[in-house]
Amino acid sequence: MTTTIQSIPAIGLGTIRLQGQVVIDSVRSGIEAGYRHIDTAQIYGNEAEVGQAMAESGVAREELFITTKIWIENLAHDKLIPSLKESLRKLRLEQLDLTLIHWPSPQDTIPVAEYMAALAEAKAAGLTRQIGVSNFTNAQLQQAISTVGAAEIATQQVEIHPFLQNRKVVEFARSQGIHITAYMPLAYGKVMQDPVIARIAEQHQVNPAQVALAWSLQQGFAVIPSSTKRANLDSNLQVRDIVLSADEMAQIATLERNERLANPDGLAPLWD
Repeated sequence: MTTTIQSIPAIGLGTIRLQGQVVIDSVRSGIEAGYRHIDTAQIYGNEAEVGQAMAESGVAREELFITTKIWIENLAHDKLIPSLKESLRKLRLEQLDLTLIHWPSPQDTIPVAEYMAALAEAKAAGLTRQIGVSNFTNAQLQQAISTVGAAEIATQQVEIHPFLQNRKVVEFARSQGIHITAYMPLAYGKVMQDPVIARIAEQHQVNPAQVALAWSLQQGFAVIPSSTKRANLDSNLQVRDIVLSADEMAQIATLERNERLANPDGLAPLWD
């Protein structure tokens, strides 16, 4: 593992669907609870609020790890860097820790090589410490690698939870030495209702969400669950202490059912 990969904190705070005061409170509570990795995106419409919460937290900038993601409307070479500068302004930052391409250009209208080259230029200009991708197919990830090199891609952020394990994508990324970040690791709370996960949780005297997060962490993924409740924010951080047995990991592996929750029409690629 390179230092680039290791520097992405394993447990982050997601902010998707959180707006206004709700996201301010979530990020503020999360930082108070001990989160140092905050994940946002241009399309979430909450970068300014995330920036406000961070600024008011009293935690030094160098202690925080901040990710944003470039929206599809800003993938053209002449738009990417100006859009990233706008994100920095909203976030009240001089530099991002990680900037991802949020989704590949629909139907590959804009070539992968064009926006990956622009993202590499943003890194060279000091706008972001690291770069990466999100929601890329293996073919698109290969194009990204061909453009900037696998060592430059800090992570591939994709939907992974017990009901969508995305094994082909994980295997290809690993074969290239590329780290994985799992988004929606709790499947919008569906893990709470699963009897297999509930049984394992009972054996460990923890909750099902903690088991699902531990399952991802034990595979080497970073996770970015979101929550507005302080109790959940706290319990999600406690998963570092949970060690699942090989048998328990295997039981959860059987829950795969290709249940993809993030699959927007006109945006999602043809998945592997």
